[in-house]
Order: sequence, then C-alpha cells, then structure tokens
Amino acid sequence: MSTGWGVAAVVVLVGVGAMLSAVEAATSTISHLRAESLLRQGRRHADRLLRVAAEPARYLSTATLVGVVAETTATVVLVELLRSAFGAVWPALLVAAAAMSVIQYTLVGVGPRTLGVQHAEAVALAGARPLQALEAVLGPVPGLLILLGNAITPGRGFRHGPFATEARLRELVDLAEEDAAIESDERAMIHRVFDLGDTSVREVMVPRTDIVVIDAGATLREVESVALRSGFSRIPVLGEGFDDVVGISYLKDVAGRLFDDPGARDLPVSAVMRPAAFVPDSKPADDLLRDMQARRTHMAVVVDEYGGTAGLVTIEDVLEEIVGEITDEYDTAVAAPEQLPDGAVRVPSRMSVDDLGELLGMPLDDEDVDTVGGLLSKGLGVVPIPGATTTIHGLQLVADSTGGRRNRIGSVVVSRVSGPPDGPGEAGQPAGSLDDASDGAAPVSTSSS
Repeated sequence: MSTGWGVAAVVVLVGVGAMLSAVEAATSTISHLRAESLLRQGRRHADRLLRVAAEPARYLSTATLVGVVAETTATVVLVELLRSAFGAVWPALLVAAAAMSVIQYTLVGVGPRTLGVQHAEAVALAGARPLQALEAVLGPVPGLLILLGNAITPGRGFRHGPFATEARLRELVDLAEEDAAIESDERAMIHRVFDLGDTSVREVMVPRTDIVVIDAGATLREVESVALRSGFSRIPVLGEGFDDVVGISYLKDVAGRLFDDPGARDLPVSAVMRPAAFVPDSKPADDLLRDMQARRTHMAVVVDEYGGTAGLVTIEDVLEEIVGEITDEYDTAVAAPEQLPDGAVRVPSRMSVDDLGELLGMPLDDEDVDTVGGLLSKGLGVVPIPGATTTIHGLQLVADSTGGRRNRIGSVVVSRVSGPPDGPGEAGQPAGSLDDASDGAAPVSTSSS
C-alpha cells in the first residue's frame, strides 16, 4: 500500500466515524414530535428524519456498527503504514494505539458529538438520508450482531441494543437542566413519567379502609345524601359484601334522574349505577392510564391476588404520580412532615416508604409494605397502638396519634438510630413491645359496608 493512499484512507475512515458520531448524537435528541414539527415547517429531508425518529434504535445500531468498522479499519491501515515506515511491528503498534486513541476521543468522540448536540436539527436532517441508505445496505446484520451480543451477555439483553435506553434519555434530561434549558421541577416531572412504568396500581390506590361505599339496596335519596356528605361523586355499590362490588354510582346520574323525575327518590341505586371496571393491584400505573383513556373511565376497583377488593384507583391518582398532589376547594389538607426539636420527624402514617427515604436523605425500600404505617406494623408484628415503638431499617418508629372511627394510627415519629438496625419483628422493649401491645392493641379489622 502506497503512503499517499494509506493516509487518504485513514482520513476518510476517521471522517466517516466522526460524521456518524455527530449524526448519532443529533438523532438521539430528536423526538418523533420534533421531527413532525420540522416536516410541517417544510424542512428538507424532514420526511426521512421522521422515519428515523419513529425507529431510533434500529438506525442508531446501524450507525454504531458502521462507525466501529470505520474506526477499526482506520487503525489497521495506520498500523500497516507505520510498520512500513519503522520496519518493525511493535513500535508501529504502540504509536498507532496512542495516535488513534487521541483521534478517536477528540476527532470522533468529543468534537462531533458536541456539534451534533449543538446543531441537532441541521445535523439530523443532513444525516437522515445516509442513515437510511446504510440501514438498507446492511439489512439484518446489526440485528443479528445484537442478538449475538445479548446471547453472550449475562442477564436479559435489549431487543434493539443498548443504543437508545431509558438511562440515556434520563441523562439528556439532566443535561438539559444543567444547561438551563428546563427547570428543576420540569426535570423532576419527566423523571416521574419514566418511573410511572415501575409503579404498580397498589402503590397509588386508595386502600379499602378509606373507601366510602353504599349498598345496592340504597335509594337514590340516600345515595345523594352520602355523596354530598362525603364529597365523592363516584361511589362503589356493594352486593353481598365488600368484596362484591356490583357497580359504580355517579352523582351526576343520580342528580339527573331526580331532576327529571322527583318521584324517583325511593328507587334503588341499581337503577342508575354503571358497571365497575376491575384491575389487578400488580398492574403498572402507565398501563392503567392508557386503559382508562381508551375505556373513557375515571375509576377502577383494585383486586388483590385472592380476588378480594384491595382498594380504588382513579385517573387522578395516577396523574398525581407525575404532576404531584392535585387538590380542589373541597379536599382536606394532608398533614405535612413536622421536624421535632430532638431531631426526629413526625410524618403521616400514609406517607410512602419511598417519600420517607427522600425526606431523610437515605435509601429506603421494603418489598412487603408501601407506607410508613405498614412499616411500623411490620416491625411490631401486631396492630400498633399509640406509643408502640419498633426499630427497622436503621430507623426508630413510634406510633404517635390515632384518628378516624377505627382509631387507626394517623402519624408516626421517625428518628435514626445508631448501631446495627433491628430486623422486622425485633421491636424495642418500650411501649411498643409485643407484650405491651397484646394488652391494648386494637384488633385487626377490615372495612364493612
């Protein structure tokens, strides 16, 4: 190989790798909606970019494969050129390794990727056509290599390769916040959208102990009264028991019927109730949101693994996981965490374990329970009474106050403990020990109609 042709080949191959690196970085930042916007603006090659944005993993894997081939070939050619110049292999290998490391990091990695992100639209539009051409030429080759990589990689692989993952998108969101492109609350909201797929219905539902229900034999006048007193416009209708939800009563339907026919006040609620929707408590929250949108329903009855009623979930409960608490003029304010003088914090028993971990600035996770009250009960092994104390996950939990007609624990005082934490059931001996709890603990009860 002549020196001139060899140098030209190295320059061309490095240029190809740099171009693909820039296109890959730019395409990763272009969403399908943004590509549609460019198409409406009449930008050139926007139709091609729209097809790329519809299947980004497919095209990014192709770009990655061709880039690797180009950089590897450039390295081989450079080694051959240096071997001819030095007359020895090892000096040629060392110099080529050093030179290509610098070239690949700066001229292929940092520089082109920076340009790709800075001028994402222009680079992505210009690179859409070459990407489609490369994908057409290579066909299934990138996919087959991805399957091979997944086969030799421990754990479950990615069907389209690890080139457009959720982690990458999260990183882009964080970078956008650092560059002041989005606000911190917008960043948090976007992250919560990603987290929605990992959130089960059980984590967002209203538990059965807090549900307001009516019997199927109740009259429309009674239903109207319950709805007005409770503030709920949709109320489950029970048949033979709490696990037999036969329908949902809508205040709008009841009021409409009574307005049209005042004499219908003594009709049973079954005359106007609608069918209830049922979902398993293990269903992902994002799937539930899509189902509710498709079925045009705002409420569903949550069923546990044994077929019993576990609670209720509304579309508002799911949306609150993204945008935060939604309240109106009739909602009762939820008690906020209170910092105590001794360094402990008083929190509502309904606070989630994850929120408690964020409040205390420590990783806190429990597969068995979702709330602080559930964590307290798990540590004690009995239904807690005021003053009951347990230590679990390095925290001391003290049952603080009761409320409601069942006198459930309403708040819990939480403080860190020094030394090795006790496991579940290894409660400390003060007021909340198992012996003390057996004297005054409230009996375990379930809701009834």
